[in-house]
Amino acid sequence: MPSNNNKLNPVSVWALAAGGMVGGGIYTVLGVVVAVSAQWTWLAFLCTGVIAICSAYSYVFLSNKFKEGGGAFAFLEEVNDNKIAGSLSWLLIIGYVLTISVYAYAFGHYVAFSFHGHGLSIRLLAAGITICLILLNLAGVGKMTKVEITIVSVNLLVLLVLAIYGVSKWQPSQLVAGIEPRPLWSGLIGGAAIFMAYEGFQLLSYEYDRIKNPKKTFMPVLLSAVAFVVLLYILVAIGATMLGGAATLISFKQIALSIVAEKTMGHTGVILMTVAAGFATAAAINSTLFSTANLAKNIAEKNELPQWFKHTNGNDIPDRSIIMLGGVAGLLAITGSLSSLVEAASLIFLCTFGVVNWLAYKENAKFKWVPILGMVIGGTTGLALIFRLAVSKPIALGVLLVLVLLIILGRPFLIDQKQPK
Repeated sequence: MPSNNNKLNPVSVWALAAGGMVGGGIYTVLGVVVAVSAQWTWLAFLCTGVIAICSAYSYVFLSNKFKEGGGAFAFLEEVNDNKIAGSLSWLLIIGYVLTISVYAYAFGHYVAFSFHGHGLSIRLLAAGITICLILLNLAGVGKMTKVEITIVSVNLLVLLVLAIYGVSKWQPSQLVAGIEPRPLWSGLIGGAAIFMAYEGFQLLSYEYDRIKNPKKTFMPVLLSAVAFVVLLYILVAIGATMLGGAATLISFKQIALSIVAEKTMGHTGVILMTVAAGFATAAAINSTLFSTANLAKNIAEKNELPQWFKHTNGNDIPDRSIIMLGGVAGLLAITGSLSSLVEAASLIFLCTFGVVNWLAYKENAKFKWVPILGMVIGGTTGLALIFRLAVSKPIALGVLLVLVLLIILGRPFLIDQKQPK
């Protein structure tokens, strides 16, 4: 157990939760959701935000009930559902790898745009930041809480200023400038496509034993952080569209906020946004890679992953997990498309949050309507996303379904193959 001096106070928990979501979220998904929802983009962020708030409640309720971290895997183990726990943990790791790849993809595009880089330079930057953070983690300096909090604070300030300035230039026609208006239901479809923008808060559930007085502080702190991010996303979506126009955000969806900053402040705006986006996405890669590798190690220790993942180096870092997960994410970042990566990750996290909300309901949560609401909206959103993928990206959906099938059928065989320690 960490000493009191090393524990996270409420301010730190709030900052890390907000940063875990915003770190890569809004930079990567804004153009994607505007393309789908146009003038209903704010509604897309609101609908998925409600799922996130309900899920945050369920995560904290279950963490406090079982008095341990570990997220969905640990919760399922506590209720003796090891079979589902193992399969879901594999799926969740895939979701985290996709998320890291999205962050690396965004890092490459935002940084390259600042010096007019294209093609090869974008791929080199995406691969380079992934390699750098793999090496930092292997050296034992992967978890830099104070640095992350500083980056989060600056990042939130930059986005809030941009959002408020944009909203002050209110011009509703910008919401559909250069494009056809979308129907109301597109808000649900757009929200489904970018749900991964909210997933970062759940990383705090893995840090439960590091939180000061979690029984008292974890619930209000995490819920307030998620609610703040929901509001921030809505304001940024509206403000950025007011400044850049819908068609522009769609055309440059990989670097939407840099384009808005350039239109607003010229080259100075590009530099500011590049610094904010670069540090934010790098911090998000770092924290997600660190947490995912340790999650894989813990799952392997419970014999739900091959024993190969338990290996640690001289710094007590799960080196094989770091290298494998980071390497796959880096490869996806330089070969995949933004929309496909975002939507595949979103579907995985919708499934995971649905399971957590179901457990919170089943375990007699005090406010049963909260996890019920999360399941209803989350289930509807998940079905909408499956329909969208089936129509627009059948190959991506097919690959994801094959992976799920392989996990269900192949996991028992793989974990039975005992590897030497």
